[in-house]
Amino acid sequence: MTKLDSTDLKILNLLQQDGRMTIKELSGKLNLSTTPVFERIKKLERSGVIDHYSAILNTEKLGMKLTAFAHISIKDHSKELIEAFVKEVTEFPEVQEFHYVSGASDFMIKVLVQDIEKYNHFILDKLLSVPNIGKVESLFSLRARKKTAIVAL
Repeated sequence: MTKLDSTDLKILNLLQQDGRMTIKELSGKLNLSTTPVFERIKKLERSGVIDHYSAILNTEKLGMKLTAFAHISIKDHSKELIEAFVKEVTEFPEVQEFHYVSGASDFMIKVLVQDIEKYNHFILDKLLSVPNIGKVESLFSLRARKKTAIVAL
């Protein structure tokens, strides 16, 4: 775990709210000069605390209206087969998240597609073509009340 001081945490909170904030704007909000703020951000990037920068898209406006959570059980739990399974499934562009889980299934994926037809195509033509799948159970989001990428620090 990377050791962070209060200034690092303030920088991270500000960047989570607006990743396009300039060094000058950050400096003004932190009452620091630009050089130390720039150096701290570079340190946070190098250490991997800041993983990357991206835009958060409005999926509804892009026609991506169906979010599904697929719980997947696999047949064989050997290391090689699990690694091959993970590699193949995480490469599908429809898969937004991939989690190892405890409980009745082995994995859970979050899938984002336009509609139920596209989801059916994803399951039948893509996911079930991956070797070693034993069972897939799908849950569909009826309405998202909170979607955020902000981490509470």
